[in-house]
Amino acid sequence: MLPPEPPPLPALTRAEGELVDSYLEVLDLLGRINPARCGGTYTGLRAAQALVGKAVRLRDALTLMHSRGESEVHRATLTRALRVLDGERRAGLVAMPPPGEN
Repeated sequence: MLPPEPPPLPALTRAEGELVDSYLEVLDLLGRINPARCGGTYTGLRAAQALVGKAVRLRDALTLMHSRGESEVHRATLTRALRVLDGERRAGLVAMPPPGEN
């Protein structure tokens, strides 16, 4: 039996899609850097080095949106997109693990 199909992504502008993608990439890297979760300094170092480029990409997406006059973020739409793309789990990697998990 196949797993259920995930819900479709909501319609996003290219800049909104870039914002969501970049944000999730930053979360993934922060999860790899998280000292409560990471296994070694080399893994954390590599993630920290990559974080610089992803932060620039995130900044550029927000700059583009702002320069186009998009002064508000459509939270409900972007929240749906983040949920479809497993954002809750990915954001959880940045947080402290529950007691006894480590």
